[in-house]
Amino acid sequence: MTVRIGILFFIAMFSILPVTSGNEEGKSADTTYDVVVYGGTSAAVTAAVQTKAMGHSVVIVSPDIHLGGLSNGGLGETDSGNKSAIGGLSLEFYHRIWRWYSLEEAGKTPDLDFLMSDQESKWTRAETKWKFEPHVAETVFESFVKQYEIPVFRNQWLDRDKGVEKKDGRIIAITTLSGQRYSGRYFLDATYEGDLMAVAGVPWTTGREANSQYNETLNGVQTQHAKYHQFRGFVDPYIEPGNPKSGLLPYVNEKLEGQDGDGDTKIQAYNLRLCLTNIPENRVTITKPEPYNELDYELLFRAIEAGQTDFFIMSTMPNSKTDSNNYDGFSSDLIGGNYDYPNASYEERAKIYERHRLWCHGLLWTLANHPRVPERMHKQWSAWGLAKDEFVDNNHWPHQLYVREARRMLGDFVETERHIRLIDEVEQPVGMGSYQMDSHNVQRYVDYDMFGKPSVRNEGDVEVGVLEPYPIDYRAMLPKRSAADNLLVPVCISSTHIAFGSIRMEPVFMILGQSAATAVCLALDGNTNPHDLEYAVLAKRLADDGQVLALEGNVPLSQLEGQVIEVEKAELTGEWVPGNIMRPFVGRRYFYDNNTDKGAKSVTFRFQIPSPGRYECRLAYSTHVNRATNVPVCIKTERETRELKINQRQEAPIDGLFISCGVVEADKEIEITVSNTDTFGQVILDAAQVIPVAQ
Repeated sequence: MTVRIGILFFIAMFSILPVTSGNEEGKSADTTYDVVVYGGTSAAVTAAVQTKAMGHSVVIVSPDIHLGGLSNGGLGETDSGNKSAIGGLSLEFYHRIWRWYSLEEAGKTPDLDFLMSDQESKWTRAETKWKFEPHVAETVFESFVKQYEIPVFRNQWLDRDKGVEKKDGRIIAITTLSGQRYSGRYFLDATYEGDLMAVAGVPWTTGREANSQYNETLNGVQTQHAKYHQFRGFVDPYIEPGNPKSGLLPYVNEKLEGQDGDGDTKIQAYNLRLCLTNIPENRVTITKPEPYNELDYELLFRAIEAGQTDFFIMSTMPNSKTDSNNYDGFSSDLIGGNYDYPNASYEERAKIYERHRLWCHGLLWTLANHPRVPERMHKQWSAWGLAKDEFVDNNHWPHQLYVREARRMLGDFVETERHIRLIDEVEQPVGMGSYQMDSHNVQRYVDYDMFGKPSVRNEGDVEVGVLEPYPIDYRAMLPKRSAADNLLVPVCISSTHIAFGSIRMEPVFMILGQSAATAVCLALDGNTNPHDLEYAVLAKRLADDGQVLALEGNVPLSQLEGQVIEVEKAELTGEWVPGNIMRPFVGRRYFYDNNTDKGAKSVTFRFQIPSPGRYECRLAYSTHVNRATNVPVCIKTERETRELKINQRQEAPIDGLFISCGVVEADKEIEITVSNTDTFGQVILDAAQVIPVAQ
């Protein structure tokens, strides 16, 4: 009774806690289903859709009211990595996003029925869209649920004390805090937290493993790689500057806990992915939050004094909105504010959510109003507010906390950095990942320079690319047979912290949700167990359903018109880093400047042209939010010199590969030079192309 009273109290404050059955479909929860999916994430939806598509009964038991998790929670800037590695229902989600905006751009009003129509017609991979508004994503998820007639019981929270019934190692049923019981033959835990697997007795872990545990290099405490999202200069750590006796500022540790490579139990930082707009008609003005603790933002004031000028990655979304994410030394990540989250009670998780929401609220208000923030920043940030037409039942704040990492299962197979780097072989691929190994900061501590001067430093940020898309092993979703032999876990998979840092992307979760459902359906069809399922049978069905288990090649030069020079055959000045993750690209690979040695790196492409005339000059690059927006380009011929700048955050408009740099007149040679002078962000180069233009 005490638990329910506490929940009823907190529901008045936070819409993310359970209180009623939420049985909106009107079906009995006492039905025995072939598959019970617990969770409201994007993986939960694709798992349910695949189950129904394979002819089996399924139910979604969701603690969330809104389906889609982060994909519907403000994360509109898809962390897709190499889009060629995304297939199946995951790719169809982004196709439905594209359909919505295609109709909207045509001046028509899309709706749920439109998204469900004409799904049997053929569409191409190019007919996808990867930037979207939260309410559009939610509508797409609802279109899947409605089209496949999937029963969804919302606001249903697993009873974490006695909510899992087991017999002979198998889960028979789960019960929620409302008293609803859901029985099934197979179960999928599709939550970000891994609550079902934990209550079922499946081994799990949190935090960072030591590098030595799995022979990794990027796990554990990391100070050497913490060069991004770092303070730009001296930032005093004490409440009273220069006085250690006054105490440390909030969320600053007295010292670094652990040495590089050591394991710990700390969790990478969470935040909210904010949907902002600067359109007055749709803007909710940011008022001063209550309560407001000015001391929480003392580090912000000092970071500004030390030279920080940007505070969010402001990725542009359709209809003049943003996906605003953490950026630089002090931002929306509440470093150290989430350590207890994975195993916390529902009430405590609600408090942690509110702590993060208040942190973001206070940050926005402070930037726009506080007298210690420069007036130029006031002017910039007062123009932004929450989007009035998003998250309307939560005062326009995202419902979903960005749980970047919580529990991770410990199965017989553990996906590690070595699998991500293709050092160790994956024997049973069920999908692919391609995003960089990405961990946000984990702790703040007092560091000392060579003269003993103390300053605040962030620790834990790792952003290291992968060589190419890598396969994810089926066994990473399987618990130990002795723990639960009819449960699969497609989100909190069996992996290390640093491997999960690449895997934990929404397109991948949708891929794994579909693959997990395929496995249990084949087990049902074959009267076997997922642990004993023949992989060849699974792989064939996955491929038939459009899952990508191995990546096709890149774009060969023979497919391109005119003259093309790959970057590795150009004249390079400075140290450029090769890569081949962000496909498509031309030839074997591309190069990027690693955001270092600005002004010291350049690439020159020299074209010997067959005859005098006019030629269009193009450059190839792969877009990403971390790219530079002002990349200098200089084009020289015997007749003219042209200088321009290109924004590499914008998608290359020509075949997804090239951007035009204009038409020049030349007699014998065209020289195209690209440099990283005065750029901020990654400068990336793939190839250059010149094409004769008809007179």
